[in-house]
Amino acid sequence: MENQNTQNMSENMGLEYNTERTPLIIPEYGRHIQKMIEKAITIEDREKRNNTAKSIIAVMGNMFPHLRDVPDFQHKLWDQLFIMSGFRLDVDSPFEKPTPDVLIKHPDVLQYPQNHPKYRFYGNNIKKMIEVCIGWEEGQLKEALKYSIANHMKKSYLTWNKEAVEDEVVFQHLYELSDGQIDLTKAKEYLTNSNELIKTKQNLTKRTSQGKKTNYKKS
Repeated sequence: MENQNTQNMSENMGLEYNTERTPLIIPEYGRHIQKMIEKAITIEDREKRNNTAKSIIAVMGNMFPHLRDVPDFQHKLWDQLFIMSGFRLDVDSPFEKPTPDVLIKHPDVLQYPQNHPKYRFYGNNIKKMIEVCIGWEEGQLKEALKYSIANHMKKSYLTWNKEAVEDEVVFQHLYELSDGQIDLTKAKEYLTNSNELIKTKQNLTKRTSQGKKTNYKKS
């Protein structure tokens, strides 16, 4: 009984319950902007309706002054105006009018460049380095690049494996990643020793950590 009396009193005073209000399409702009747009839809005179729409756009823009210099900000405001009107607002926009399809458009599927997910610990840059190497003419430079790539792969493998890695394993992985175009499986030259690679990485990490501490003290 008390709730009924409270509701009747609210209706007499012109108050609205949140449960009685229509949902806001873009809540960031608030209910007043939504009501201004609803009012603009009902204006019969086109010129007056256009001027009202421009005024609403100005108010919307003033709510986010820090975005005024952002490219396409005005375009975004006009799109949001039409969206909040349920695409019922018939005005002359300086931009192409959006359609309801924009609300259901799904993002494009991302294409993952890694073709060998079981060797993901090498990273995608290795694949790019291999492609560059394949494109080079045969010679000493290409041969040196092959071993440079293999050494980098070994170092990456150690980061993931934390144990000694046999050169033959790295050569076989390189052979697979290059689709058989880089074959060091019968090579007589050895890669950098695993312990040396681990030691080099530890020293680099130590120097980087010390550098960060020095910069922190200076600042």
